[in-house]
Amino acid sequence: MTPILALKAVSFSYNGSKPVFKDIDFELNERERVGLVGPNGCGKTTFLQICVGLLRPVAGQVFFDGMSVDSENELLELRRNVGFVFQNPDDQLFSPTVLEDVAFGPLNLGMDRDQAEKAAKDALKLVGLNGFEDRITHRLSGGEKRLVSLATILAMRPRAMLLDEPSTGLDPDTRKRIITVLRNLDIALLVVSHDWDFVVKTTSKYYTIENCRIIKVEGSVLHQHMHYHPAGNIPHEHL
Repeated sequence: MTPILALKAVSFSYNGSKPVFKDIDFELNERERVGLVGPNGCGKTTFLQICVGLLRPVAGQVFFDGMSVDSENELLELRRNVGFVFQNPDDQLFSPTVLEDVAFGPLNLGMDRDQAEKAAKDALKLVGLNGFEDRITHRLSGGEKRLVSLATILAMRPRAMLLDEPSTGLDPDTRKRIITVLRNLDIALLVVSHDWDFVVKTTSKYYTIENCRIIKVEGSVLHQHMHYHPAGNIPHEHL
């Protein structure tokens, strides 16, 4: 099986400074659900930006459907099929109304206005935002903006979707809704997060970043621990 997205021997640094990645390999296959976990600042967002061509590696190559992504046309073809949901929805939403924001991608793909509006309404329905079409985007809550930004990508019907910290700042109900949406999708997912519980609920294959490398993590290692103490506000240690 040819991966949708692949990185081969990729290295990257910002302006020749300390390397962020050294000679990394990575593959995302059809309908595969991959989680990339790690603390803030370890390079997760940089990794996603390399995957979609927002950053170019200093060495190595990005491949889409087995073909190296070198030209502008090849990059456009990658982005038609691999959607990227930004960490901050305000970086993704720029139109006056919700419908205009969600229909923008389908229109860029060549759909006529009726087709684009249908794709946008279908995507809004999928994320539970029926009736939001005429709402003013910048007046939405943070959770609603997150759902709209997800809908902007789903409306383009991608084969794969990359999500950067999709659970950050969400209320419990919106977080649960996004988990449900992602679990019901029949496309490849790459979810980047420091929220291990969210990653476990939405993906089935796990990686982390260590020493400028992408390292596979066994599922049995990936967990959160919660417990109750009668005097839980008193500092204590686990041995």
